[in-house]
Amino acid sequence: MKDTERRRPRAEPPPQPLARPDARQYAAWFRALADPTRIQIVSLLARAGGPLTVGEIVSAADVSQATVSQHLKVLAGIRFVVAERRGAARYYRLNEACVAGFPTATGLVAGREPPAARDEPVAARDDRPAGGSCPATRPAAVAKPATQASSSR
Repeated sequence: MKDTERRRPRAEPPPQPLARPDARQYAAWFRALADPTRIQIVSLLARAGGPLTVGEIVSAADVSQATVSQHLKVLAGIRFVVAERRGAARYYRLNEACVAGFPTATGLVAGREPPAARDEPVAARDDRPAGGSCPATRPAAVAKPATQASSSR
């Protein structure tokens, strides 16, 4: 008997791959995390318990300020990291909304649904800006009250 004769006909249609826009977005996230120093920065920010300055990140990661700044720029480009200005200093923190929606590599390879999966592609979701990157969130403590925001215009 041939192998094709042994196969039972499928009652269900074959599984579908991730939608192309979702695959592009996840690939961008994985590319951004494909550097050991960026992994260290993300890990440091996740464990810090609050925002850190570039100097604090430099000290902990044991790399140059220019290197840390370049890596923060990449991570901010996909909105994994958010910068907050406090006086003259900039503080960096993880964008929890983005990290929460980041699928695990093994889950995607194994065909599991991404955590934030819906019927529409990542780029079309309400909680994400055009282009499909993670939502930019701003902590309430940093956001301007409505009266100040309207008077500064």
